[in-house]
Amino acid sequence: MTETNSLRNTARQLFDAAVAAADPALALRPHMTELAPLEGGTTYVIAIGKAAPRMLAEALRHLPQPVRALAVTHHENPMDVEGAEVLRAGHPVPDAAGARAAEAVIALLQEAGPQDRVIALISGGGSALVPAPVDGLTLEDKAEVNRLLLAGGLDITRMNLVRQHLSRLKGGGFLHHAAPAPVTAFILSDVIGDDLRAIASGPTVGPIGSVEDARALLREHGLWDRLPEAARRHLETATDGAPLPEATNVLIGSNGQSLEAMRKAAEDAGWAAEIVSDRLVGDVAEAAAEVLANLGPVDAPAALLFGGETTVTIRGSGRGGRNQEMALRVALGAPETAQDWLFLSGGTDGRDGPTDAAGGVVDAGTAARIAAAGQDAQALLENNDSYAALAAAGDLLLTEATGTNVADVQVLLIRP
Repeated sequence: MTETNSLRNTARQLFDAAVAAADPALALRPHMTELAPLEGGTTYVIAIGKAAPRMLAEALRHLPQPVRALAVTHHENPMDVEGAEVLRAGHPVPDAAGARAAEAVIALLQEAGPQDRVIALISGGGSALVPAPVDGLTLEDKAEVNRLLLAGGLDITRMNLVRQHLSRLKGGGFLHHAAPAPVTAFILSDVIGDDLRAIASGPTVGPIGSVEDARALLREHGLWDRLPEAARRHLETATDGAPLPEATNVLIGSNGQSLEAMRKAAEDAGWAAEIVSDRLVGDVAEAAAEVLANLGPVDAPAALLFGGETTVTIRGSGRGGRNQEMALRVALGAPETAQDWLFLSGGTDGRDGPTDAAGGVVDAGTAARIAAAGQDAQALLENNDSYAALAAAGDLLLTEATGTNVADVQVLLIRP
């Protein structure tokens, strides 16, 4: 157990290095000196996402008065910001608090004039946090669309393609409400490949695709006929909107930067470190198989690193998230080996799915511990109940909400 604990400590240190590299305050700080105050104007700062409070607090340290400031983050983030209002909302499924927060964002944006400046601080999670349904849709309609997209196994980019066309803020809608004030956005990416249109559904960027693209996607995945009638009716009749006002969008942090921090931390600790994949995406079962393909003999202690964001198709009634399911699949699929190994998969925001866990940390003894606890690991997996399986083994990755979000990271440690 001492050897296993040593591997667990190392894996956790690497995960913490990934989170630290995505510190939103440190990422934002160098850019704040570039913003000159406007003569006679007010600076409006609106932060949306899981990292919103920390980004806003950093911005307010540098911006001259007068400033109007608002942050919208998830319920699990307890941070308040002096001099600003912080609203909390549901994630990943929108709730009434998020609808009220979206209206507050729109109302504040509409106060800005041509003499003012609008600064948007955008991070992952923003899409669900500020639901602003188009006319004719209710919040319940929007939440049902979210549930269908999540359960349908769509990746974040395809989900946001649909959500953009059902919102007054997404896909550049933020810019319409801010006009004629100039907008500068600083963006912390939770999207693999860093497509700015997909991060928080691109409130300050153009849409990912057309309304026709959204309709085709939903039909391709068998979701069109399951949409709420109001959503389907809107998508049937909607057209692509007017050209967007110009904006300056600046990427300040990403999953790739966190992987590099993990690699350096592993090398500094004496491990032979390699970033195997920075695009571990798609179906979680296929991603787990990709990880397992690297579980072979090594000559020196190896730290194999991965980053990405997988998808889970919901087939059961259990509880878990993509990182927990990946960890469980690796534990159940690993071959017997004489070498020590351990695998961690975690969300850098500290939350994986609708649970209090960030992910899972598994090793060669995980399956046996689940069985010893009287649980059937395979049955739990088939019921999408990875949380219960890992809890039985004592293998949940538990952290507080981190205040940042650059998607998921994984580390496979192998020791001769």
